[in-house]
Amino acid sequence: MNKVRTMEDMPLSGFHFKMFTYTSGSTFLDGYILGIIAVALSVMQTQLDMSLTVMGLLGTATLVGMFFGGIIGGYLTDLIGRKTIFLLDMLVITIASVLQFYVNDPIYLIILRFILGVAVGADYPIAGTLMAEFSPKKNRGALIGGLSALWYTGYAFSFLIGYFLLSIGDTSWRWMLLSSAIPSFLLLIARLNMPESPRWLANKGREKEANAIVQKIFGAGVVMSEEPEIKDKTSFLDMFRNGYGKWTLFVAVFWSLQVVPTFAIGTYIPVILGQFGFADGKSEYLGSAIINIVYLAGLIPALYLIEKYGRRPTLIWPFLVSSITLFVLGATSGANLSFVFILVLFIIYGTFNTGMGIHQWVYPTELFPTHIRGTAVGFGTGVSRIASAIGTFLFPAFLANYGVAMTMYVCGALFFVGFLVSLFMAPETKNMSLTETSALNKFGNLKTRDFESNQNIN
Repeated sequence: MNKVRTMEDMPLSGFHFKMFTYTSGSTFLDGYILGIIAVALSVMQTQLDMSLTVMGLLGTATLVGMFFGGIIGGYLTDLIGRKTIFLLDMLVITIASVLQFYVNDPIYLIILRFILGVAVGADYPIAGTLMAEFSPKKNRGALIGGLSALWYTGYAFSFLIGYFLLSIGDTSWRWMLLSSAIPSFLLLIARLNMPESPRWLANKGREKEANAIVQKIFGAGVVMSEEPEIKDKTSFLDMFRNGYGKWTLFVAVFWSLQVVPTFAIGTYIPVILGQFGFADGKSEYLGSAIINIVYLAGLIPALYLIEKYGRRPTLIWPFLVSSITLFVLGATSGANLSFVFILVLFIIYGTFNTGMGIHQWVYPTELFPTHIRGTAVGFGTGVSRIASAIGTFLFPAFLANYGVAMTMYVCGALFFVGFLVSLFMAPETKNMSLTETSALNKFGNLKTRDFESNQNIN
């Protein structure tokens, strides 16, 4: 008997890369919008009357907005559709970006930055969810994980654009904040041509539309999946019911444990290198640049390894290596070691840490069924952003009060807890269909593997 061809069995094609372009705009804009405010603030503070509290609120308003946007947007994308919310939030980002150009009161700017955060946070769960629901199962991890590379691209690009716009003068901050309207508007136009998720349509009882989309993209005879999509009503609390609570806990915990040290160390890396004795006016900035470049480079092998060896090992062991590296940095902080040695340790940490960051996208999209997939990704996004905001806010005071050694020990301890959580909770989802991965809460890895083997035999 011939095996049924499903869209998850299809090889990589131009369509998949087109979907990657649509969805990666979410991470690019997140990095860009968070980065451009840092450059704009350096000019803005001389133009507007701002207290330190107001400046702090401007810096964190977007992250707080992402908490609400991730949770609300994730639920709405499961309730009323992936494409609908994907278009609406990009429209909001475009309008809010334009309005930033005209503000004269920093309070209004804080409100707009919060709205931007809500819209970006809403876009996040849709991006990973859509990419997962269209991806071949053999390439799903790399395609979803690859979305994280665009965050670093957007963040770096914002500083480049900000640097060139500084030549405008006193009003340059307005043009910097306005600049995010360009990529958001282009994405809005591009997304008009993208299809709705067939899995979401089938889950809502619209199988005819779902099959029409699958066959238009992949050709006649290709079906959405071998198993019919279960028609469940979207409920926010379903993340915590029917065995999915453990996955919700796992995603929220490992994601937060990974981003808290990452955001804190990444934000203050020049200060940290200065504490190691390299504050000569240029070494700490040279080191920061090299480390951030390696952050992006660390993703390249991870995208291969996650498909070659699976999800579990590429999450568990990087947590452990990152932890050990930070413990070593803490232990050697007062030893007056060479700049190169310290830099190498940070590069090892950055490579492994950034590589495992792709699991923030992979696991949430694979472990939950269609009717709550966006909700779960949004919840993980919201919790991790609040955790990263708190960690980044507290980091300077902790570093000043307790020193670089204790700071490295605490960050290393957080990664070690992440190692333990992943060791005992992380499932393996390599080469499984979304139907199988979202059933792991019921059947466990062994039974799902047996199911897959029986399907291949038949």
